Amino acid sequence: MAGFNDVPFIRGLAVPSVCVLVSFLGYFSQLVFAFSTLDPGPLSRNQTITFNSLLLLLWITYYRAITIDPGRYVFAERVIDTSDNRRWCNKCNAPKPLRAHHCRHCGRCIPRMDHHCPWTKNCVSYTTFPHFMRFLIYTNLSLWYLGSLLWERFSVLWDNRRMPAYLGPSLAGLISLSILSLVCFFTSLALFIMVVTTAKSWVVNQTIIEMWEEERHETLADRPAKDWWDVVGPNGQKINFEKLEFPYDIGFFKNMAQAMGTRNVLLWLWPLAGNPTISKDGRGSGWDWEENGFNRIEGLWPPPDPEKIRRNNRAWPAARRDYAEELRLANLSSEDQKAEFRKRQAQDERRKRRMLLAELEEVEDYDMYDDEDEDEFEQSFNGKPAWTSSDGSRLRDFGVEEDSDVVDDDDDDDVPLAELIRRRKIVKRDMDDE
Repeated sequence: MAGFNDVPFIRGLAVPSVCVLVSFLGYFSQLVFAFSTLDPGPLSRNQTITFNSLLLLLWITYYRAITIDPGRYVFAERVIDTSDNRRWCNKCNAPKPLRAHHCRHCGRCIPRMDHHCPWTKNCVSYTTFPHFMRFLIYTNLSLWYLGSLLWERFSVLWDNRRMPAYLGPSLAGLISLSILSLVCFFTSLALFIMVVTTAKSWVVNQTIIEMWEEERHETLADRPAKDWWDVVGPNGQKINFEKLEFPYDIGFFKNMAQAMGTRNVLLWLWPLAGNPTISKDGRGSGWDWEENGFNRIEGLWPPPDPEKIRRNNRAWPAARRDYAEELRLANLSSEDQKAEFRKRQAQDERRKRRMLLAELEEVEDYDMYDDEDEDEFEQSFNGKPAWTSSDGSRLRDFGVEEDSDVVDDDDDDDVPLAELIRRRKIVKRDMDDE
């Protein structure tokens, strides 16, 4: 997936390639059946209607999987309380609701993002999943029906294998039948694996990204002492590992109804049926998710990433944010802010001189920042992740912007100063009202 998504030229050809493949298997096959000398001859009327009906359903669902917007969050003009949700997207510069991830191809946070599919050039998300699931189902049904038609003709060839060659089909017909069969077989195999994986995601209410997160969490659970012994929070206190259960599996029927946006089973496979929508008031559909209650409290998923916490803790002390100081400076006049800026410049110069003297004098216990650690951080987010799943997948492979899709345990470490000021104002106003 990642290779197709990362090459613009190939990414631009993905959808046209799918259209060519469907046309080849769906319509070229009917030409071969109609005009070649292959027995049992052209398709019957019922076979033609059935096959073309499946193709029509395939085209409708594929079009909708491509064109339906994957969803976007619209935040109301109000101060957003993030006390129950510390996730912040430093790409969108906005809070990140539960189960959302920032797609590096769509350029925004996607509700209940499963992955960015190169073949639809769209995200499989809370709003597009029903159409993607229907597309996979009708594609597999079409391929299986075509496979049965091809098998019927191979069966006749096998029964007539002892007849003279001049009484059999033409060479062009045999070549066409062979090519169609090979393409149909490998396409069916790939699409069958995809529909099984997607159906599993549908039944257990777990996206591919969440499966990746769960596997990572299970790996950490097998060796908590190794991965968590040196992990501390911004306040210096040790963070203890807590085993979590996936919270969004609420029963197979409720899972499936939630994904399809309706409890009406008859609409689940209807190609013109709708899809879930994102609530405009900041709560409800697309924002809040029912949990199964297996964990200590709600809202703990996704589990914290020890590598992310270490990365934040390894930052320069001078680079770590002092929120109280930032808020104090925000209330100063412009002249006072300039004076504070010159004061910080002088402090930085003195700090640089001390560092230089320490290097020249070879002070052994001087706390220098390790360049190798910086390389590890860069590799972690630029091609060489800290952890990959058993099949070698990482978040980037699903279209996720890795350096933004994090659970922030650093008490708003990435929250802009303007948002902090806005929150403080609303708290002050609430206190005045009381």
